[in-house]
Amino acid sequence: MEEIGIVKSVDGVKAKVVIRKSSACDHCVKDECDMEGNNFEVEAINAANASVGQTVKIVMKAQTYIKGALLLYVLPIFALFVGAIFGKMFLPDAIKGIGPEAAAVIGGFILMALSFLLIKIASSRMEKKTEYQSVIEEIIQ
Repeated sequence: MEEIGIVKSVDGVKAKVVIRKSSACDHCVKDECDMEGNNFEVEAINAANASVGQTVKIVMKAQTYIKGALLLYVLPIFALFVGAIFGKMFLPDAIKGIGPEAAAVIGGFILMALSFLLIKIASSRMEKKTEYQSVIEEIIQ
């Protein structure tokens, strides 16, 4: 995934780059986007040694983008289904007076909540690794 932006600030090996919303943003619902205005800011590794005011190309590996999407969207759904199955199987015996359907709902939501906690921990660890960060690949102007 490639974007073009202008370097706003440089701090050591990292730079903050302002990127204009592009055609990639066209699929978003207007009121649901959390990026205000026509620009948004990205922190990237300054591999090209760009300076403030220069136009640069920022690259994020496709596999990184896919891993993030899978983690964020697929894991909670998977956890919901697995939690529902195990909840239906084991919770009625553990909690007397609860039906299998209610146990499935409780088990599903408990495991899904745990998956959100896991996502929070994993994303904070991923942010620290350079392989999961955007990189300024080249200076355009």
